[in-house]
Amino acid sequence: MFSLKPSPPAPKLPEDKIDAEYKRQRVKVFAGIFIGYAAYYLVRKNFTLVMPDLIEQGFSKTELGFALSGVSIAYGLSKFLMGNVSDRSDARKFMSIGLALSASLMIAMGLIPILTSSVTIMFIILLLNGWFQGMGWPPSGRVMVHWFSIKERGTKMSIWNLAHNIGGGLIGPLAILGVSWFGEWESKFYLPGVIALAIASIVYLLVRDRPTVCGLPPIEDYKKDYPKDKLKSDEDTNFSAREIFFDYVFNNKVLWHIAIANAFVYLIRYGVLDWAPTYLSEAKQFSLTQTGWAYFLYEWAGIPGTILAGYVSDKWFRGMRGPVSVIYMVLVLLFILIYWQNPAGNPLIDSISLVGIGFLIYGPVMLIGVHALDLVPKKAAGTAAGFTGLFGYLGGAVFANVAMGAIVDSYGWDGGFITLVSACILSIVLILFAWKLEIKLD
Repeated sequence: MFSLKPSPPAPKLPEDKIDAEYKRQRVKVFAGIFIGYAAYYLVRKNFTLVMPDLIEQGFSKTELGFALSGVSIAYGLSKFLMGNVSDRSDARKFMSIGLALSASLMIAMGLIPILTSSVTIMFIILLLNGWFQGMGWPPSGRVMVHWFSIKERGTKMSIWNLAHNIGGGLIGPLAILGVSWFGEWESKFYLPGVIALAIASIVYLLVRDRPTVCGLPPIEDYKKDYPKDKLKSDEDTNFSAREIFFDYVFNNKVLWHIAIANAFVYLIRYGVLDWAPTYLSEAKQFSLTQTGWAYFLYEWAGIPGTILAGYVSDKWFRGMRGPVSVIYMVLVLLFILIYWQNPAGNPLIDSISLVGIGFLIYGPVMLIGVHALDLVPKKAAGTAAGFTGLFGYLGGAVFANVAMGAIVDSYGWDGGFITLVSACILSIVLILFAWKLEIKLD
Protein backbone atom coordinates (compact mmCIF):
# COMPACT_ATOMS: atom_id res chain seq x y z
CA MET A 1 0.00 0.00 0.00
CA PHE A 2 1.26 3.49 -0.88
CA SER A 3 2.54 5.43 2.10
CA LEU A 4 4.03 8.88 2.61
CA LYS A 5 5.99 7.72 5.67
CA PRO A 6 9.78 8.17 5.50
CA SER A 7 11.78 5.13 4.48
CA PRO A 8 13.86 3.43 7.20
CA PRO A 9 17.65 3.92 7.27
CA ALA A 10 19.61 1.74 4.84
CA PRO A 11 22.72 -0.26 5.84
CA LYS A 12 25.68 2.10 6.12
CA LEU A 13 28.02 2.23 3.13
CA PRO A 14 31.73 1.38 3.48
CA GLU A 15 33.80 4.33 4.66
CA ASP A 16 35.75 4.56 1.39
CA LYS A 17 32.53 5.11 -0.58
CA ILE A 18 30.81 7.64 1.68
CA ASP A 19 32.48 10.83 0.44
CA ALA A 20 31.86 10.21 -3.28
CA GLU A 21 28.29 9.05 -2.71
CA TYR A 22 27.53 12.01 -0.42
CA LYS A 23 28.72 14.49 -3.03
CA ARG A 24 26.74 12.77 -5.78
CA GLN A 25 23.52 12.62 -3.76
CA ARG A 26 23.80 16.22 -2.58
CA VAL A 27 23.99 17.45 -6.17
CA LYS A 28 20.96 15.31 -7.09
CA VAL A 29 18.73 16.30 -4.17
CA PHE A 30 19.59 19.97 -4.51
CA ALA A 31 18.80 19.86 -8.23
CA GLY A 32 15.56 18.05 -7.42
CA ILE A 33 14.24 20.57 -4.92
CA PHE A 34 15.48 23.50 -7.03
CA ILE A 35 13.84 22.39 -10.27
CA GLY A 36 10.78 21.16 -8.40
CA TYR A 37 10.20 24.39 -6.50
CA ALA A 38 10.70 26.45 -9.66
CA ALA A 39 8.00 24.31 -11.29
CA TYR A 40 5.62 24.99 -8.39
CA TYR A 41 5.80 28.67 -9.36
CA LEU A 42 4.94 27.87 -12.96
CA VAL A 43 1.46 26.94 -11.72
CA ARG A 44 0.99 29.32 -8.80
CA LYS A 45 0.59 32.81 -10.22
CA ASN A 46 -0.83 32.18 -13.70
CA PHE A 47 -4.07 33.84 -12.61
CA THR A 48 -2.44 37.26 -12.20
CA LEU A 49 -1.53 37.34 -15.89
CA VAL A 50 -5.07 36.31 -16.84
CA MET A 51 -6.75 39.05 -14.79
CA PRO A 52 -6.60 41.71 -17.54
CA ASP A 53 -8.39 39.24 -19.85
CA LEU A 54 -11.04 38.54 -17.23
CA ILE A 55 -11.56 42.25 -16.59
CA GLU A 56 -12.34 42.61 -20.30
CA GLN A 57 -15.04 39.97 -19.78
CA GLY A 58 -16.70 42.09 -17.10
CA PHE A 59 -15.17 40.99 -13.81
CA SER A 60 -14.19 43.75 -11.36
CA LYS A 61 -10.86 44.04 -9.58
CA THR A 62 -12.60 43.38 -6.27
CA GLU A 63 -14.06 40.12 -7.63
CA LEU A 64 -10.74 38.99 -9.10
CA GLY A 65 -8.88 39.97 -5.95
CA PHE A 66 -11.30 37.79 -3.99
CA ALA A 67 -10.78 34.87 -6.38
CA LEU A 68 -7.01 35.29 -6.26
CA SER A 69 -7.08 35.29 -2.46
CA GLY A 70 -8.04 31.60 -2.61
CA VAL A 71 -4.43 30.73 -3.42
CA SER A 72 -3.01 32.73 -0.53
CA ILE A 73 -5.60 31.62 2.05
CA ALA A 74 -5.12 27.93 1.30
CA TYR A 75 -1.38 28.23 0.78
CA GLY A 76 -0.80 29.89 4.13
CA LEU A 77 -2.79 27.22 5.96
CA SER A 78 -1.36 24.39 3.89
CA LYS A 79 2.24 25.50 4.28
CA PHE A 80 1.75 25.35 8.05
CA LEU A 81 -0.47 22.26 8.42
CA MET A 82 0.99 20.27 5.54
CA GLY A 83 4.39 21.37 6.77
CA ASN A 84 3.71 19.34 9.88
CA VAL A 85 2.68 16.37 7.71
CA SER A 86 5.84 16.89 5.67
CA ASP A 87 7.98 16.66 8.80
CA ARG A 88 6.64 13.12 9.19
CA SER A 89 6.66 12.17 5.47
CA ASP A 90 9.06 11.20 2.70
CA ALA A 91 10.03 14.50 1.03
CA ARG A 92 10.54 12.74 -2.31
CA LYS A 93 6.91 11.56 -2.53
CA PHE A 94 5.39 14.57 -0.81
CA MET A 95 6.89 17.19 -3.11
CA SER A 96 6.26 15.39 -6.40
CA ILE A 97 2.62 14.57 -5.56
CA GLY A 98 1.83 18.18 -4.61
CA LEU A 99 3.36 19.48 -7.85
CA ALA A 100 1.45 16.97 -9.99
CA LEU A 101 -1.86 17.89 -8.37
CA SER A 102 -1.29 21.64 -8.73
CA ALA A 103 -0.26 21.27 -12.38
CA SER A 104 -3.34 19.19 -13.15
CA LEU A 105 -5.62 21.89 -11.72
CA MET A 106 -4.08 24.61 -13.90
CA ILE A 107 -4.37 22.44 -17.01
CA ALA A 108 -8.05 21.91 -16.21
CA MET A 109 -8.59 25.63 -15.60
CA GLY A 110 -7.25 26.39 -19.08
CA LEU A 111 -9.13 23.66 -20.91
CA ILE A 112 -12.54 23.66 -19.18
CA PRO A 113 -14.34 27.01 -19.77
CA ILE A 114 -16.79 26.63 -16.88
CA LEU A 115 -13.89 26.84 -14.40
CA THR A 116 -13.37 30.53 -15.30
CA SER A 117 -17.06 31.38 -15.70
CA SER A 118 -17.73 32.69 -12.18
CA VAL A 119 -15.86 34.20 -9.24
CA THR A 120 -17.07 31.43 -6.92
CA ILE A 121 -15.76 28.64 -9.14
CA MET A 122 -12.44 30.40 -9.67
CA PHE A 123 -12.07 30.96 -5.93
CA ILE A 124 -12.66 27.25 -5.21
CA ILE A 125 -10.18 26.10 -7.88
CA LEU A 126 -7.55 28.57 -6.69
CA LEU A 127 -8.22 27.53 -3.08
CA LEU A 128 -7.46 23.90 -4.01
CA ASN A 129 -4.41 24.99 -5.94
CA GLY A 130 -3.15 26.95 -2.95
CA TRP A 131 -3.49 23.86 -0.77
CA PHE A 132 -1.43 21.75 -3.18
CA GLN A 133 1.09 24.59 -3.49
CA GLY A 134 1.68 24.29 0.25
CA MET A 135 3.30 20.91 -0.44
CA GLY A 136 6.37 22.52 -2.06
CA TRP A 137 8.29 24.56 0.51
CA PRO A 138 8.11 22.23 3.56
CA PRO A 139 9.67 19.15 1.91
CA SER A 140 12.32 21.40 0.35
CA GLY A 141 13.16 22.76 3.80
CA ARG A 142 13.23 19.22 5.18
CA VAL A 143 15.68 18.14 2.48
CA MET A 144 17.81 21.22 3.09
CA VAL A 145 18.29 20.66 6.82
CA HIS A 146 19.02 16.96 6.37
CA TRP A 147 21.53 17.31 3.54
CA PHE A 148 23.30 20.62 4.32
CA SER A 149 24.87 21.66 7.61
CA ILE A 150 24.28 24.90 9.52
CA LYS A 151 27.47 26.67 8.40
CA GLU A 152 26.70 26.14 4.71
CA ARG A 153 22.91 26.36 4.92
CA GLY A 154 22.64 30.14 4.54
CA THR A 155 24.47 30.13 1.22
CA LYS A 156 22.74 27.00 -0.04
CA MET A 157 19.33 28.37 0.95
CA SER A 158 19.98 31.66 -0.81
CA ILE A 159 20.79 29.76 -4.00
CA TRP A 160 17.81 27.38 -3.66
CA ASN A 161 15.54 30.34 -2.94
CA LEU A 162 16.22 31.57 -6.47
CA ALA A 163 14.02 28.74 -7.74
CA HIS A 164 10.87 30.79 -7.23
CA ASN A 165 12.38 33.78 -9.02
CA ILE A 166 13.22 31.59 -12.00
CA GLY A 167 9.88 29.78 -11.99
CA GLY A 168 7.87 32.94 -11.33
CA GLY A 169 9.85 34.90 -13.90
CA LEU A 170 9.22 32.34 -16.62
CA ILE A 171 5.45 32.83 -16.32
CA GLY A 172 5.64 36.09 -18.30
CA PRO A 173 7.52 34.69 -21.32
CA LEU A 174 5.43 31.50 -21.20
CA ALA A 175 2.26 33.61 -21.35
CA ILE A 176 3.58 35.41 -24.43
CA LEU A 177 4.63 32.09 -25.98
CA GLY A 178 1.32 30.40 -25.19
CA VAL A 179 -0.80 33.18 -26.71
CA SER A 180 1.50 33.26 -29.75
CA TRP A 181 1.25 29.49 -30.27
CA PHE A 182 -2.36 28.83 -29.43
CA GLY A 183 -3.97 32.23 -29.95
CA GLU A 184 -5.98 32.13 -26.71
CA TRP A 185 -5.49 33.56 -23.23
CA GLU A 186 -6.38 30.19 -21.64
CA SER A 187 -2.94 28.94 -22.71
CA LYS A 188 -1.52 31.00 -19.84
CA PHE A 189 -2.96 28.23 -17.64
CA TYR A 190 -2.42 25.00 -19.51
CA LEU A 191 1.03 25.48 -21.11
CA PRO A 192 2.84 26.01 -17.77
CA GLY A 193 0.69 23.22 -16.29
CA VAL A 194 1.91 20.63 -18.79
CA ILE A 195 5.54 21.61 -18.17
CA ALA A 196 5.10 21.41 -14.38
CA LEU A 197 3.44 18.00 -14.64
CA ALA A 198 6.46 16.65 -16.50
CA ILE A 199 8.84 18.11 -13.91
CA ALA A 200 6.98 16.33 -11.08
CA SER A 201 8.38 13.02 -12.34
CA ILE A 202 11.90 14.48 -12.41
CA VAL A 203 11.52 15.53 -8.76
CA TYR A 204 10.65 11.95 -7.81
CA LEU A 205 13.71 10.62 -9.63
CA LEU A 206 16.19 13.07 -8.06
CA VAL A 207 15.13 13.74 -4.46
CA ARG A 208 16.05 11.53 -1.50
CA ASP A 209 14.51 12.21 1.90
CA ARG A 210 17.65 12.18 4.06
CA PRO A 211 21.21 10.78 4.01
CA THR A 212 20.55 7.72 6.16
CA VAL A 213 18.11 6.24 3.60
CA CYS A 214 21.08 6.16 1.20
CA GLY A 215 23.38 4.44 3.69
CA LEU A 216 25.11 7.71 4.56
CA PRO A 217 25.80 9.29 7.98
CA PRO A 218 23.90 12.39 9.17
CA ILE A 219 25.15 15.64 7.67
CA GLU A 220 26.55 16.82 11.02
CA ASP A 221 28.84 13.79 11.20
CA TYR A 222 29.88 14.12 7.57
CA LYS A 223 30.65 17.85 7.79
CA LYS A 224 31.72 17.84 11.46
CA ASP A 225 29.39 20.79 11.92
CA TYR A 226 27.34 20.31 15.09
CA PRO A 227 24.72 22.78 16.42
CA LYS A 228 24.91 23.91 20.04
CA ASP A 229 21.63 22.13 20.71
CA LYS A 230 22.29 18.46 19.99
CA LEU A 231 18.56 17.87 19.46
CA LYS A 232 18.75 19.96 16.31
CA SER A 233 21.09 17.41 14.73
CA ASP A 234 18.91 14.37 15.53
CA GLU A 235 18.48 12.49 12.25
CA ASP A 236 16.00 9.66 12.70
CA THR A 237 14.11 10.29 15.96
CA ASN A 238 10.58 11.37 15.11
CA PHE A 239 8.53 13.87 17.12
CA SER A 240 4.78 13.74 17.48
CA ALA A 241 2.69 16.48 15.88
CA ARG A 242 1.95 17.86 19.35
CA GLU A 243 5.65 18.04 20.27
CA ILE A 244 6.48 19.87 17.07
CA PHE A 245 3.64 22.37 17.40
CA PHE A 246 3.86 23.17 21.10
CA ASP A 247 7.44 22.43 22.18
CA TYR A 248 9.29 23.92 19.22
CA VAL A 249 6.97 26.35 17.41
CA PHE A 250 4.23 27.96 19.53
CA ASN A 251 6.55 28.52 22.51
CA ASN A 252 9.36 30.02 20.43
CA LYS A 253 9.29 33.81 20.97
CA VAL A 254 11.78 34.68 18.23
CA LEU A 255 9.78 32.63 15.74
CA TRP A 256 6.66 34.63 16.63
CA HIS A 257 8.45 37.93 16.02
CA ILE A 258 9.81 37.02 12.61
CA ALA A 259 6.47 35.50 11.62
CA ILE A 260 4.62 38.76 12.31
CA ALA A 261 7.27 40.72 10.42
CA ASN A 262 6.82 38.32 7.53
CA ALA A 263 3.17 39.34 7.10
CA PHE A 264 4.15 42.85 6.07
CA VAL A 265 7.02 41.72 3.85
CA TYR A 266 4.62 39.44 1.98
CA LEU A 267 2.04 42.19 1.64
CA ILE A 268 4.60 44.25 -0.25
CA ARG A 269 5.90 41.29 -2.25
CA TYR A 270 2.48 40.29 -3.56
CA GLY A 271 0.92 43.73 -3.50
CA VAL A 272 3.44 44.74 -6.16
CA LEU A 273 3.75 41.40 -8.00
CA ASP A 274 0.12 40.31 -8.28
CA TRP A 275 -1.18 43.69 -9.42
CA ALA A 276 1.72 44.62 -11.70
CA PRO A 277 0.11 43.28 -14.92
CA THR A 278 -3.16 45.13 -14.24
CA TYR A 279 -1.49 48.34 -12.98
CA LEU A 280 0.94 48.53 -15.88
CA SER A 281 -1.82 47.81 -18.38
CA GLU A 282 -4.30 50.34 -16.98
CA ALA A 283 -2.20 53.14 -15.52
CA LYS A 284 0.91 52.97 -17.70
CA GLN A 285 -0.58 51.62 -20.97
CA PHE A 286 1.83 48.68 -21.19
CA SER A 287 1.17 46.05 -23.87
CA LEU A 288 1.00 42.32 -23.08
CA THR A 289 4.59 41.91 -24.24
CA GLN A 290 5.82 44.83 -22.13
CA THR A 291 3.88 43.58 -19.10
CA GLY A 292 5.13 40.01 -19.51
CA TRP A 293 8.75 41.10 -19.64
CA ALA A 294 8.34 43.54 -16.75
CA TYR A 295 6.91 40.65 -14.70
CA PHE A 296 9.88 38.55 -15.78
CA LEU A 297 12.38 41.24 -14.77
CA TYR A 298 10.76 41.68 -11.34
CA GLU A 299 11.21 38.00 -10.52
CA TRP A 300 14.65 37.48 -12.00
CA ALA A 301 16.06 40.62 -10.40
CA GLY A 302 15.58 38.79 -7.10
CA ILE A 303 18.33 36.31 -8.04
CA PRO A 304 21.38 38.53 -7.37
CA GLY A 305 19.51 40.37 -4.62
CA THR A 306 18.83 37.17 -2.69
CA ILE A 307 22.38 35.86 -3.02
CA LEU A 308 23.77 39.21 -1.88
CA ALA A 309 21.43 39.25 1.14
CA GLY A 310 22.56 35.79 2.24
CA TYR A 311 26.24 36.60 1.75
CA VAL A 312 26.11 39.95 3.54
CA SER A 313 24.18 38.54 6.51
CA ASP A 314 26.70 35.69 6.86
CA LYS A 315 29.95 37.53 6.21
CA TRP A 316 29.32 41.09 7.36
CA PHE A 317 26.81 40.56 10.15
CA ARG A 318 27.93 37.05 11.24
CA GLY A 319 24.55 35.40 10.88
CA MET A 320 22.39 38.32 12.02
CA ARG A 321 19.48 38.59 9.58
CA GLY A 322 17.79 41.73 10.92
CA PRO A 323 20.28 44.37 9.73
CA VAL A 324 20.22 43.21 6.13
CA SER A 325 16.42 42.97 6.10
CA VAL A 326 16.07 46.53 7.41
CA ILE A 327 18.48 47.92 4.79
CA TYR A 328 16.68 46.06 2.03
CA MET A 329 13.22 47.21 3.14
CA VAL A 330 14.27 50.88 3.33
CA LEU A 331 15.43 50.63 -0.29
CA VAL A 332 12.21 48.83 -1.26
CA LEU A 333 10.29 51.82 0.10
CA LEU A 334 12.31 54.16 -2.12
CA PHE A 335 11.63 52.16 -5.28
CA ILE A 336 7.91 51.83 -4.51
CA LEU A 337 7.68 55.62 -4.31
CA ILE A 338 9.41 55.97 -7.70
CA TYR A 339 7.19 53.27 -9.25
CA TRP A 340 4.11 55.08 -7.98
CA GLN A 341 5.04 58.66 -8.91
CA ASN A 342 6.55 57.95 -12.34
CA PRO A 343 4.02 59.21 -14.93
CA ALA A 344 2.76 57.14 -17.84
CA GLY A 345 4.97 57.23 -20.92
CA ASN A 346 8.21 56.38 -19.12
CA PRO A 347 8.28 52.54 -19.29
CA LEU A 348 12.03 52.39 -18.66
CA ILE A 349 11.66 54.00 -15.23
CA ASP A 350 8.77 51.68 -14.36
CA SER A 351 10.82 48.66 -15.39
CA ILE A 352 13.83 49.88 -13.40
CA SER A 353 11.60 50.40 -10.36
CA LEU A 354 10.21 46.86 -10.66
CA VAL A 355 13.75 45.51 -11.02
CA GLY A 356 14.76 47.41 -7.87
CA ILE A 357 11.80 46.12 -5.86
CA GLY A 358 12.32 42.57 -7.14
CA PHE A 359 16.06 42.74 -6.41
CA LEU A 360 15.40 43.75 -2.80
CA ILE A 361 12.14 42.17 -1.58
CA TYR A 362 13.25 38.55 -1.86
CA GLY A 363 16.20 39.10 0.48
CA PRO A 364 14.02 39.51 3.60
CA VAL A 365 11.69 36.75 2.34
CA MET A 366 14.64 34.35 2.19
CA LEU A 367 16.29 35.46 5.43
CA ILE A 368 13.13 34.95 7.47
CA GLY A 369 12.82 31.43 6.06
CA VAL A 370 16.44 30.55 6.86
CA HIS A 371 16.07 31.93 10.37
CA ALA A 372 12.99 29.78 10.98
CA LEU A 373 14.86 26.61 9.96
CA ASP A 374 17.77 27.41 12.26
CA LEU A 375 15.55 27.97 15.30
CA VAL A 376 14.18 24.41 15.58
CA PRO A 377 15.24 20.73 15.36
CA LYS A 378 15.45 19.24 11.87
CA LYS A 379 12.29 17.21 12.36
CA ALA A 380 10.34 20.43 13.03
CA ALA A 381 11.80 22.46 10.15
CA GLY A 382 8.78 22.18 7.86
CA THR A 383 6.39 23.30 10.59
CA ALA A 384 8.57 26.26 11.63
CA ALA A 385 8.88 27.46 8.05
CA GLY A 386 5.16 26.90 7.59
CA PHE A 387 4.44 29.00 10.66
CA THR A 388 6.21 32.05 9.23
CA GLY A 389 4.54 31.30 5.91
CA LEU A 390 1.13 31.20 7.59
CA PHE A 391 1.57 34.80 8.69
CA GLY A 392 3.08 35.79 5.37
CA TYR A 393 0.24 34.45 3.29
CA LEU A 394 -2.80 34.89 5.52
CA GLY A 395 -1.65 38.21 6.93
CA GLY A 396 0.16 39.60 3.90
CA ALA A 397 -0.67 37.90 0.62
CA VAL A 398 -4.42 37.59 1.27
CA PHE A 399 -4.58 41.29 2.13
CA ALA A 400 -2.62 42.04 -1.04
CA ASN A 401 -5.16 40.07 -3.09
CA VAL A 402 -8.49 41.02 -1.51
CA ALA A 403 -7.92 44.40 0.10
CA MET A 404 -5.73 45.81 -2.69
CA GLY A 405 -8.42 45.06 -5.26
CA ALA A 406 -11.12 46.68 -3.13
CA ILE A 407 -8.93 49.68 -2.26
CA VAL A 408 -8.03 50.31 -5.90
CA ASP A 409 -11.68 50.00 -6.95
CA SER A 410 -12.69 52.54 -4.27
CA TYR A 411 -9.74 54.92 -4.11
CA GLY A 412 -7.79 54.33 -7.29
CA TRP A 413 -4.17 53.27 -7.64
CA ASP A 414 -3.06 56.06 -5.27
CA GLY A 415 -4.96 54.29 -2.48
CA GLY A 416 -3.21 51.03 -3.36
CA PHE A 417 0.22 52.64 -3.20
CA ILE A 418 -0.49 54.36 0.11
CA THR A 419 -1.27 50.89 1.45
CA LEU A 420 2.05 49.53 0.12
CA VAL A 421 4.05 52.42 1.56
CA SER A 422 2.39 52.00 4.97
CA ALA A 423 3.10 48.26 4.93
CA CYS A 424 6.72 48.93 4.08
CA ILE A 425 7.17 51.27 7.05
CA LEU A 426 5.48 48.80 9.41
CA SER A 427 7.65 45.94 8.16
CA ILE A 428 10.79 47.93 8.93
CA VAL A 429 9.58 48.65 12.47
CA LEU A 430 8.70 45.01 13.13
CA ILE A 431 12.00 43.70 11.78
CA LEU A 432 13.80 46.12 14.09
CA PHE A 433 11.88 44.63 17.04
CA ALA A 434 12.83 41.09 15.93
CA TRP A 435 16.45 42.17 15.56
CA LYS A 436 16.47 43.63 19.09
CA LEU A 437 15.07 40.40 20.54
CA GLU A 438 17.65 38.37 18.63
CA ILE A 439 20.47 40.44 20.12
CA LYS A 440 19.10 39.89 23.65
CA LEU A 441 18.93 36.14 23.16
CA ASP A 442 22.48 35.99 21.85
